[in-house]
Amino acid sequence: MSRRVVITGVGLASPIGNSLDAVSLSLREGRHGICTQDSWDQYGNLATRLAAPVSDLDFSTYPRKKIRTMGRVALLSAYASDRAVEEAGLTAEELGSGDVGLAYGSTHGSSSELEDFCRKLFVNNSLKGLLSSSYLKFMSHTCAANLAMYYGIQGRIITTCAACVSASQAIGYGYEAVKHGFQDVMICGGAEELHFMHAGVFDILYATSTRYNTRPELAPRPFDSQRDGLVVGEGAGTVVLESYDRARARGAHIHAEVIGFGTNCDGSHVTNPSAIGMAGAMRRALKDAGTAADNIDYVNAHGTATELGDIAESIATLESVGGEVPVSSTKSNTGHTLGACGAIEVAFCLAMMRDKFLAPTRNLETVDERCAPLNYLRGDVRDARPRTVMNNNFAFGGINTSLILRSV
Repeated sequence: MSRRVVITGVGLASPIGNSLDAVSLSLREGRHGICTQDSWDQYGNLATRLAAPVSDLDFSTYPRKKIRTMGRVALLSAYASDRAVEEAGLTAEELGSGDVGLAYGSTHGSSSELEDFCRKLFVNNSLKGLLSSSYLKFMSHTCAANLAMYYGIQGRIITTCAACVSASQAIGYGYEAVKHGFQDVMICGGAEELHFMHAGVFDILYATSTRYNTRPELAPRPFDSQRDGLVVGEGAGTVVLESYDRARARGAHIHAEVIGFGTNCDGSHVTNPSAIGMAGAMRRALKDAGTAADNIDYVNAHGTATELGDIAESIATLESVGGEVPVSSTKSNTGHTLGACGAIEVAFCLAMMRDKFLAPTRNLETVDERCAPLNYLRGDVRDARPRTVMNNNFAFGGINTSLILRSV
């Protein structure tokens, strides 16, 4: 049994807007969400001061009973998911029918809640005063577990806590669940909350941008010769996937069809990227989609602005889809939203497909000569009609993903 799978709902919380319309406008106008975090001055030896937070969200209207086990990361996932579920027109009865499943992930649970728990525990050297709900907020699968309870979902739950491919794996596994008839509908995505610890992890690896601490508008710089590392961000992205026949029968709006998914592991190094592994994921996605590389109209690159990552990814892209297809990294606008990036960037692709444009890589002035010769989008927004697009994401542990979307 194999079914066509389409996207009928999209929800967002991102550094450049919290709806498809908002992010479309931001991408077309070259807006970014990068800013200086002066509050990080209190943390010794933290070199970067750059981040990309989400703003203009109000969680005060959520019933306390429904969110008492949610930290910020789960709240972001609920915000994005509410909008995707509402757009898809899923009813409470459908959500609890068992026909609807969920695939969701994040790099961490709520880091702020973990910090609070540990500070109280180790300062007092006692469990006294610690809340029973704390663990539920910082456990690794907090988004998936809380969303399942929030919506009363009784179908399958897939927790994709796989660093920077958490959201893209969720969409891929959700796509496979619907395609092969295991579920009629899947709610899929990923989320991440901003915390100094995330920046610190990459800081220790010498992977964060520090040169532009006082000039946040100049970072990050994917593929650029003057790039000096990534900028951490936060956000959430959710898509509702369902079978094409079901969507058509109920008259749902279809954003695009998911036609291919590829995922694999380098199997060689925990942090060093592998062009061979990345290329393998792209080829798997093309094979699953049943399409040739020259049918891809645009590649949304992972493009984190790290030295080795950009080089390896560019080589893999050239080997997999050639050097003619337009390529850009929207992380230049949002920073690296970690566990959320796969879903947020799929939404960006949907915006470009809908509104007929391709966003350039912001701050890409001079391509690093060590990067493969690709058709890098630079400068102004390009008018286009992308029909088939590829979205790539890669994570520590050598885990690679590639998703292919097509207009319907």
